[in-house]
Amino acid sequence: MYKKATLALIVLALSSCSSVLLTGRKQLNLVSDEQVLALSDSAYHSFMATSVVSGKPVDNARVLRVGKKITTAVEAYMNEQGLSDQLKGYSWEFHLVKETSVNAFCMPGGKIVVFEGILPVTQTDAGLAVVLGHEIAHAVAKHTNERMSQQMLTSGGAAVVSTILQKKSQGTQALIGTGYTILAEYGFTLPFSRKQEYEADRLGLIFMAMAGYDPQESVNFWNRMAASGSSTVPELMGTHPSNANRISNLQKLIPEVQKFYKQ
Repeated sequence: MYKKATLALIVLALSSCSSVLLTGRKQLNLVSDEQVLALSDSAYHSFMATSVVSGKPVDNARVLRVGKKITTAVEAYMNEQGLSDQLKGYSWEFHLVKETSVNAFCMPGGKIVVFEGILPVTQTDAGLAVVLGHEIAHAVAKHTNERMSQQMLTSGGAAVVSTILQKKSQGTQALIGTGYTILAEYGFTLPFSRKQEYEADRLGLIFMAMAGYDPQESVNFWNRMAASGSSTVPELMGTHPSNANRISNLQKLIPEVQKFYKQ
């Protein structure tokens, strides 16, 4: 029985792969855009219903200005490549909220939220473009679809392990079950999250360059982020790369991205 279940998981994974824009990386996609966009829209409205919109007109204008420049550049590129259907159902919105956390996010479908707490680190339009380019990249690369698919596959793997262990002792079941959980999290889920982060860094650099922002500013931004003390969790234990590794990777990417830079 477990052999059939394992085979079904493998077939499902192999038949549900797509490619990420510009990077060409194959990604697992078991859920439809319509499903993800519906869930995203609901989560976004719930978040905004409990958040306070910033009352700082200059900062609000900056978020809107930079966000529109990047999304306009992304849409133009997608149209040129005949990929505009990849943004079907997207409706770009930009909001600055009164929150001290050093954070920002872009929901699938293009709902972008920036926290006031990150603005002292971004400092300039170009610094903000680093953040928004990265977050928009997560949405365009459909990383949420991929994470949901991962979780579905991991849950399926757990069911297979449970079936295999049915005739084992309770102690063996507990030991192997714990081992599977650790393997799934630290050997698959978290590292894959870091892979997505690096991919979003690369795409974000390209998007900000297309919009006319110098990709070199990404290194300056992450140096300021490191100086602020953010992201102090060891890389092995977190979903994001360490600041040092991120900066090193960005420095390697900048020469490649320069061809997209439109001053």
